[in-house]
Amino acid sequence: MQPIQERETRGVAVFDFDGTSIRGQSGSLFTRYLFRNRIMSPRSLARLTWWGVRYKLHLPYRQAEARELVFGALAGMSSEQVDALMARFHDEVLAPRYRRRALEEVQSCRAQGLAVLLVSATFEPIARRAAQMMDADGFAATKMARGADGAYTGEVDGIVVAGAEKYRAAARWCDERFGAGRWSLEAAYGDHHSDADLLAHARRPYAVCPGKTLAVAARRNGWKILDWDA
Repeated sequence: MQPIQERETRGVAVFDFDGTSIRGQSGSLFTRYLFRNRIMSPRSLARLTWWGVRYKLHLPYRQAEARELVFGALAGMSSEQVDALMARFHDEVLAPRYRRRALEEVQSCRAQGLAVLLVSATFEPIARRAAQMMDADGFAATKMARGADGAYTGEVDGIVVAGAEKYRAAARWCDERFGAGRWSLEAAYGDHHSDADLLAHARRPYAVCPGKTLAVAARRNGWKILDWDA
């Protein structure tokens, strides 16, 4: 009888986007971009600013609210126009904000034979462009619902890819690509306290230019802290 061959397990490295791979937050930058181009009203901007204040101060907030406010400003545009607008925003505003060391780390992970996945609460069209820029194998980001006509409805489709949902989204992507039980999270990179769950699941967790709360958690758990701005 032939011995049972061990199944190959694929190693994966997961990179957070906002504040980790780029300097800044794509959501707030996109809001300013819309306002500067007279696509978003001052009232919607004020509501989004208040949402951002609650987020930073750890006050109660609803994750989907900010995304719905943004898409409310895009009402009347076709899905093709919205996707093209987000692609232009990425190329004009986000492209200069990529951290050089983040791009180098992606290539290092690929050289180790790891698959690279980008996870982000940002919108799918932005994440798709970012994954191409970073040479990632795929991405998991917030999906917006479409109606029967293919146009965006302005509502979130499913769950915003934030907090603990980042690891769950990464696990779904890996299960679909490699098969359940046939992958391992070898490395994870995040900057915000909401990334702690993702980092906790990785064999090699990295806190990148972490905020105060994540820095405390990293020291407590023995996670390596990386300064990609040095």
